[in-house]
Order: sequence, then C-alpha cells, then structure tokens
Amino acid sequence: MEKRKEIFSWIKVFGFAIVIALIARNFIFSPYTVHGESMMPTIQNDNRVLVSKLSDIDRFDTIVFDAPDSDDRYIKRVIGLPGDTVEMKNDTLYVNGKAYSEDYLNSVAKQESISQHWTEDFTLEEKTGKKVVPEGYVFVLGDNRPISKDSRIFGLLSMKSIQGQAVFRFWPFNEIGPL
Repeated sequence: MEKRKEIFSWIKVFGFAIVIALIARNFIFSPYTVHGESMMPTIQNDNRVLVSKLSDIDRFDTIVFDAPDSDDRYIKRVIGLPGDTVEMKNDTLYVNGKAYSEDYLNSVAKQESISQHWTEDFTLEEKTGKKVVPEGYVFVLGDNRPISKDSRIFGLLSMKSIQGQAVFRFWPFNEIGPL
C-alpha cells in the first residue's frame, strides 16, 4: 500500500510538470530554429532562439512572426512602429527624421560593398504606399539587407502575426546568450 502511494505521488508530480511545461511553451516562451541567412551576422542559419511571447515589441527588437507570403515563420528586426516614418538614404536609416547607427549590421560586408549601397535607398511610402506605419502594424528588415525578404518586399507586418521577441540564442553552444 505504501509503495502505491509513492508511485501515485510521482505520477502526480510528473503530470503537473508536463502541464506546466505545456502551458509555458504555448503562452510564455517557445524555441525556434532559424532557417536562412537574412539575419546574419546577428543570427546564423540553424541557430536556435528562445522566443518570449510576453515581451512588449519595441524598435530594433528581433521578432519571430508568421510569414505573410508563405506558411513559414520569419525572424527579422523591427524598424518602424505605429506612427513612425521610415527612410533609408545613403546607407543611413532614418526613423521619424532621426538618423540611427545600425551597429548590428555586418560592417565587414558593408565595407566590401563600398561601391554600392548595403541597403538601397527607399522611403516607407515607396515600399508600402503609406506615409507612416499604421496602428496594428510594424515595418521589419533583416540584418543581411542584400538578401533579406522583409517589409521592403512583402510590406507592413500585422502585429497579430508576431509570435514573440527572440530574446536568447542557445545553439550552437559557443554562441549562447541574449540577442
């Protein structure tokens, strides 16, 4: 009888742990494997990241979202928030008229392409038909601009499609740490 109680107690503990893990994975955080090179050098192909589903999304956060043009999920950087204007001019990003230094971009690759722009010149209106990012949407770009499929191609991204913020890289092990 004593052994039955102990076994039942262990079953309850494991059952409770599984329920907590499922709730956490569905509502708090989730792992995601990156496919592609559009976020290099920040995130490499086959890196695994932890996505927080509770984080508030801010400018320059790296997010995972349902792709608007396929059944995939993409990972990109938020550049424009609702109410923002966005412009790229001579490889300088301007948000609401203010120039931003994008230290996360691959400076070596930018230097190699000195004869051409790393990111082509554009305005938000040219790419999306909107002067400002509307409520409920964001404008995203990949860090590897020459090959990234982002808001320059598929337009504004609905905030409803955002799965969460990529907050931690945990594979490969020599690259563990916050993003």
